[in-house]
Amino acid sequence: MTDDGTAAAAATNTLGYEQARDELIEVVRRLEAGGTTLEESLALWERGEELAKICRHWLEGARARLDAALARPQDEPGGGPGSDG
Repeated sequence: MTDDGTAAAAATNTLGYEQARDELIEVVRRLEAGGTTLEESLALWERGEELAKICRHWLEGARARLDAALARPQDEPGGGPGSDG
């Protein structure tokens, strides 16, 4: 048995954020439309949970990168983008 973090990390290697988001939108659309059996609905729900974790993982990574970029001093010589050193 893997923990949720490991499963999300493994799945993130195969699905990009946009792919996971688009599939999650489709899962939600199918659940809202109804007409599925209880078993199908449960399977869709579980897939939606997995996809949401993947999206959350990507967004947390993006937030960490933004926070790191914002934390860097902007007035360091040679530290900015496009500087010659």
